[in-house]
Amino acid sequence: MMLEIHNFTQNEIDEEFLKRVAKSALKTAGIKDRAEISLAIVGDGRMRKLNKMYRGKNRVTDVLSFDNRSVIPYLNKAFPRLKRATGEKFIEPPSGIKRLGEIIICYPQAKKQAKRLKHSLEKELTVLLIHGILHLLGYDHEKSESEASKTEEMEKNILKEI
Repeated sequence: MMLEIHNFTQNEIDEEFLKRVAKSALKTAGIKDRAEISLAIVGDGRMRKLNKMYRGKNRVTDVLSFDNRSVIPYLNKAFPRLKRATGEKFIEPPSGIKRLGEIIICYPQAKKQAKRLKHSLEKELTVLLIHGILHLLGYDHEKSESEASKTEEMEKNILKEI
C-alpha cells in the first residue's frame, strides 16, 4: 500500500502514522491488491475553492475524495478525440498497482473539529482519512440510510484495528 502525502500547510504531519492508518483501513475493508492513494493536506482557502469547483458548495469542508472510477470515464468524455484518433481510451496503467484516487483533508477544519469533539488532532485526522478511503472504495453515506449505516460500521471496525 502506498500513500503519497502532499502537505500544503506549514503544519507538521506524522506521515508514517497516516500511512499505517491507510494500510490498516484498506486491510480491514478487505483490499488485498497493491493500492495507491494520494493525500493532500490543505488550508481553508484551497479547500473552499475545491469544494466550490467540484461540489458547487462555497464553503470549507473537512475532507474531499476523488476516486479513479469517476476520473477515468471523465477523461474519456473530456478527450473523445483521443479515441477517434488512436482507438485508445484512458485506462489504468498496467503496473499492478490499483490507483484508488485522491483524498484532500483541510488541516484547519480538522483542528477545529478535534477541539469541538474534545479529542486529539491525530484522532480527527485518522477519522477523516478513514472516511476518505471509504469513499474511494465506494461507500457513500449520503446515498441512503442503509449506506450511511454500512459506512459508519466500517469506520468503527477500522478504528478498532488501529
